[in-house]
Amino acid sequence: MLFERLELLLGKDTVNNLKSKTVLIIGLGGVGGYVVEALTRSGIGNFILVDYDKVDITNFNRQIIATIDNLSKNKVDCFYERIKKINKECNVRTYNLKLNDNNINDIFKEKIDFVVDAIDDVNAKISIINYCLNHNMSFISSMGTGNRLDPSKLTITTLDKTYNDPLAKVIRKKITNKKIMSKILVCTSLELPLKTNSKTIGSNAFVPSSAGLLIASYIIKRLT
Repeated sequence: MLFERLELLLGKDTVNNLKSKTVLIIGLGGVGGYVVEALTRSGIGNFILVDYDKVDITNFNRQIIATIDNLSKNKVDCFYERIKKINKECNVRTYNLKLNDNNINDIFKEKIDFVVDAIDDVNAKISIINYCLNHNMSFISSMGTGNRLDPSKLTITTLDKTYNDPLAKVIRKKITNKKIMSKILVCTSLELPLKTNSKTIGSNAFVPSSAGLLIASYIIKRLT
């Protein structure tokens, strides 16, 4: 049985219930890709995937979908194929686009049980956060994982409790109401980012992936 080992931990009825759940994942990079991978292998039955990017050689050090065979292919198409190769019964809807205020309603037009924001674009993150808050939707927003080396410093908390995270600091400046910040669930690193001599953010295989797995674990706990 496909999920027999998981049923030993969660129970058959619980795993069967996960087949009816829908998770929207926006951003299929180092973090979002591992969210997709773990949730697929945990029995989630319905995915909505959003990303406008193609697999690039610079993704190879950290993104699960980045292989020679997938080079220059749309990430949403690669993940559609990957999910189907793991669980052919899974329903997958893809949007090959960059999310913004003009198209966000199109993406959120069906029932969604959990939303994952795994993108870097600040304005788009704000749009997702505001939409989820306004529509009382369960969601989590991934903060910065770049220029870090210690996956054990990752944690899930609320935006108002973040520190040592430049991306979270930017988001806090845009959402100044602390009561609202306390409602925004985030995955953040407590590790102070390393300073490098490059404007390009450094990355590795273990911090973004660990963030994705941590987020997936949280979602499964919430949905069960």
